[in-house]
Amino acid sequence: MRISELSPDIRASVGSGGGGGDRQPLLEEIESVVREAERTSSPEDLPSNSLSDKLRKSLSGLKSSASPLPEPLKLQIWKLSYRLWNACVDLSNAAGLRRRGGEEEQEEQARLRQVAADLLLLAGKPAGVPSPAFKAASFFYKTGQIWHDLKRFDLASACFEKATDLTSDAVIDGDDERRLVLDLNLARSRAAWGVSEQDLALNLLNRSKSLIAGSPEAYRAVAEQYLQFGRQNLTKDPKSSEASSKLLSEALNLSEKGLAAAAAAGEETLISSLEVLRGKSLRFLAAARLQAEDFEGTMKCVRVLRNGGGGGTTRAWLGMGKAAEAEAELRGMVVDRGVPEGVCVSAAEAYVQEVGAEAARGALAALLRRCRLGAVAALRVVQRVAGGGGGGVRSRVAAELASDEAVVAIFEAAPKERQAMHALLWNCGAEQFSLREYGTSADVFEKSMLYVPCDAEYRTHRAKCFRVLCLCHVALSQLDRAFEYICEAEKFKVYLLKKDDSGATDQIQSMLSCVDFKPEFLTLSAHEAVSNQNLPVAVASLSTLLSLYSSLDKQPTRTPEAIVIRNIVSLLDRQSISTTTPEILKLMKRARARMSDIGTDGFFGTGVAKREVRWFAGNAWNMGIKTADCGDYESGAEFFELASEFCFGTDDDDEEEEKRAMACKSIILSIAARFEGEKKKKEDLPDSVLKRAAEMLNQAQTVLSSTELPPSFAYLHILNAYQLHGRLDSDPRPKQVQLIKSFASSKASSPHYLLQLGLTASVRSQPNPEAAELALNECLSGHLASPSPDYKTIGLVIRRLIGLAGWSRKEGRDDEVYGIYTRAYKIIVGLKAEEYPADEGKWLATTAWNRAGPQVRMGRVGAAERWMKMGLDIARHVKGMDGYIECMEETLSGLRKIGGGGGGMERWIWVVV
Repeated sequence: MRISELSPDIRASVGSGGGGGDRQPLLEEIESVVREAERTSSPEDLPSNSLSDKLRKSLSGLKSSASPLPEPLKLQIWKLSYRLWNACVDLSNAAGLRRRGGEEEQEEQARLRQVAADLLLLAGKPAGVPSPAFKAASFFYKTGQIWHDLKRFDLASACFEKATDLTSDAVIDGDDERRLVLDLNLARSRAAWGVSEQDLALNLLNRSKSLIAGSPEAYRAVAEQYLQFGRQNLTKDPKSSEASSKLLSEALNLSEKGLAAAAAAGEETLISSLEVLRGKSLRFLAAARLQAEDFEGTMKCVRVLRNGGGGGTTRAWLGMGKAAEAEAELRGMVVDRGVPEGVCVSAAEAYVQEVGAEAARGALAALLRRCRLGAVAALRVVQRVAGGGGGGVRSRVAAELASDEAVVAIFEAAPKERQAMHALLWNCGAEQFSLREYGTSADVFEKSMLYVPCDAEYRTHRAKCFRVLCLCHVALSQLDRAFEYICEAEKFKVYLLKKDDSGATDQIQSMLSCVDFKPEFLTLSAHEAVSNQNLPVAVASLSTLLSLYSSLDKQPTRTPEAIVIRNIVSLLDRQSISTTTPEILKLMKRARARMSDIGTDGFFGTGVAKREVRWFAGNAWNMGIKTADCGDYESGAEFFELASEFCFGTDDDDEEEEKRAMACKSIILSIAARFEGEKKKKEDLPDSVLKRAAEMLNQAQTVLSSTELPPSFAYLHILNAYQLHGRLDSDPRPKQVQLIKSFASSKASSPHYLLQLGLTASVRSQPNPEAAELALNECLSGHLASPSPDYKTIGLVIRRLIGLAGWSRKEGRDDEVYGIYTRAYKIIVGLKAEEYPADEGKWLATTAWNRAGPQVRMGRVGAAERWMKMGLDIARHVKGMDGYIECMEETLSGLRKIGGGGGGMERWIWVVV
């Protein structure tokens, strides 16, 4: 930016001078150096460091004066700054016409530009200068870019942070200023990446997405930065293919969004560049998936590249208002099975939103008939069509799509999604019924019954459907249809009769003494009791039957013992869990023991053993969940242990992977329940229980290498192992650190879980500071790399890390603590007001300041000044500390004045409380 850009009235004011008598000699010195820079014709002619040193000395003199600058003096400084900047621009142009200067000349030019930026910062906001904050910020931004090119990342970061400070409170007016703020975020991100602060770099990059504001050019800039980081990460560390894939996927997503925005704006040039960027993202993403040995993912990227299709192209056609081309693109994606499922569904959603459900019916039907689409994706498409149940047309189209035979078949093996589809259609039908659209309502209700199984378990749901269909047809005067439905509904009604429980139980016991007694009578009595909803009597009848079974292979009826136990457990499970838990646990233990004694086929029956074992394992799991939720952790632990034993106790390998995963999860929950019970009772677990838990964990560990657990279970496994090592090992710390390292590098790792591990390692009776620091640092990195960082948790983690660093008195720990404060400061710079918790910010500022106290008492002026400056810098970015800042500045200034000899330093100790 040159002086000619200033308005005439400002130039006149600048030229008039005035004010600041004691500063005038310093300004004359600065002007003399500026003239010398203006006379220099080539970078090689610049005296090494001399000009910048002279300017820096004069600038320090100007800053030392406490009185405010008068307006004429501000404008004079503004003029000098621009003259110096323009001289640097001329020198750069001269270097470009000949050849680039050496590194020393380039650094001297950067230092001169730094002084020009500092002069603008000192001048503040002169009256009449438009957007002074953004002009000064642009100087710092451009200077920072030069430092970054020279690989001086620390100086570059300092420039970018000053520029961010200037723009953070300023009102953005226009696209140029908005783009400067975005460029600043991206530049800070690049500088942080250059010094290997990848978590901060990703945090700043994620912040940049909020500044895009629908601009295609901004989409391109942010996507390019994600692509650059992804490429560098992939090249630098091939093992981190998952992290690279996330960055490259984000680049792909942003480039596709940018394509849609560019198409809507009709910017053909940007469309072309974004297509190139999208292609690069796909190519590098394919390479990342190849390194991860995800060959299917690699082929998907390659196919999309080869065919040029994808959700971004569909959105681009829609953005240009060309629905026919968008439909053709979508149909092409449907036919091409190489296009990823998520891309298809995303494009379909955009198409429905643009053209409406009725017009999109054909393309959507073709999409849903692709049986490779899972139930989740199909449900998502129908939900988008239904639009939350709004509109008769949308409801009818949703019902037609859902009633397709191919679509219904997808949901047969997905009970959860099937139930969700039924609920979606039911809500659509109910809304149409309330609007008195009885024809549409009846059609939708009828289609919803396709997602209600015919099992007895779901007869209540079917009865509700029949009754509401009857009402619909009555309203439509279709009385024959109404009569048909009401008859069907009657078949599902259950009339309940109350009986005397004790009398019924006595009658069952009297059967045993009858001469013509047969065990089948007890089964019939149980059925009768169940039909009348008298569950205690049914349990009594079946329990009596179970008592007739001996430990021998013989059985009193054709019904296997396992079936009797299963029926009793099912009936008990329908009653109050607080009273039936002990009996259920006893029955499950009996089943496990009998299975071990007489073999799986002998106990369950030939041909059905696999199914029955799965039922017992699943029921033990469910009971473990229920009892643990009720606070009965001891019973929960036993149920989970039984579930694992049922899984490990069979030899059938047809579903080996599923069985192993179930067994591992059961063991993990069993041990976790033991520890939860210990905390509730406030009693240490016996050594025998701990050793049994360790044996179970070792049993699970043998299969974990080939079984991938959900993240929550992987975390619980590590937590269990961590606690067991702490209880059973003489020196558990090395093993605990290794556990956290392995978890942090796994797919299951997340900031939330790492935080819990870090807290566990730092607050237990036997803390492990090394493990705690490792977990908390990984947690902090994860949060900063998140698209939506939780700054409250970040503040907590930083506070913990500072506390942990303070535990050790090793040499160099003070520098490590200072590094944590520096990291916190970089995070806070550029955040919106109150985005970083104010209490955490105040704690950082005051504790940093107070750390100067001991340094002052020991006469260490440099160390004291460093800590006081850190506290002051943080305080300037924390809301509610305005009253402290002036006093802190005065105290720091006083310390600097007397710091040389150290005498009388004690009076400058000022503790913030």
